[in-house]
Amino acid sequence: MSFTLATWNINSVRLRAGLVEKLLTEEAPDVLCLQECKSPVKKIPLDVFAAAGYGHMVARGQKGYNGVAILSRLPLIDAGHRDFCGKGDTRHVAATLENGVTVHNYYIPAGGDVADRNVNEKFGHKLDFLTEMRDWFRDSRPERSILVGDLNIAPREDDVWSHKQLLKVVSHTPIEVDHLTDAQEAGGWVDVTRADIPEGQLYSWWSYRARDWDAADKGRRLDHIWASSDIAASGHGSRVLREARGWTQPSDHAPVFATFDL
Repeated sequence: MSFTLATWNINSVRLRAGLVEKLLTEEAPDVLCLQECKSPVKKIPLDVFAAAGYGHMVARGQKGYNGVAILSRLPLIDAGHRDFCGKGDTRHVAATLENGVTVHNYYIPAGGDVADRNVNEKFGHKLDFLTEMRDWFRDSRPERSILVGDLNIAPREDDVWSHKQLLKVVSHTPIEVDHLTDAQEAGGWVDVTRADIPEGQLYSWWSYRARDWDAADKGRRLDHIWASSDIAASGHGSRVLREARGWTQPSDHAPVFATFDL
């Protein structure tokens, strides 16, 4: 079985339902994982997506904040979620495909603007979230699993437009990168995107504040696709759909794709 998976921080699934439909129609991934849906599950416009052939959904949502959803044209079984840090926010959901592969969809906290947990509670939450991920993976090492989502960290020097200028900026600080790396290593996760595209600048997010985001190209790779070590070699065809950042009323993130032969 070969299937293509995409991950996209949509920044309001109801506001941008038309863009989701456009992606499903034009790019046709078998599975689409969305983050920052900002909607209760019952108000996610599944009818729009079902009309495009995506009638299966597993989601967790809340009004106005967070929210994760997995849309699929392949049958899904709800594989639950984890309430990281016990905050009751909807930042994780999992679903299992018929081939036994479990897809984990994450929306890791952004962490606010100040990279110091002593003065910024949001940054502390982000670090604690990553630590809990690490411990979970260490206790239950994943198999036949794919982890995707807006992880809100650009770990490599070539995952940002300027490593030197962003070293003290939340999303690229050494402490965040170390926490993410610890979680990745604890689970034996392989960064499929960088396995496929090992060299060069690569971004999936460009700030709304940039007047001409495309020309300025001050991006960061915040959106990731990982696979457990037992299936990582089956991943290929990784790409970022950069043009989606230029669609009408876009998200500030672009979709990231990978194909798996399993």
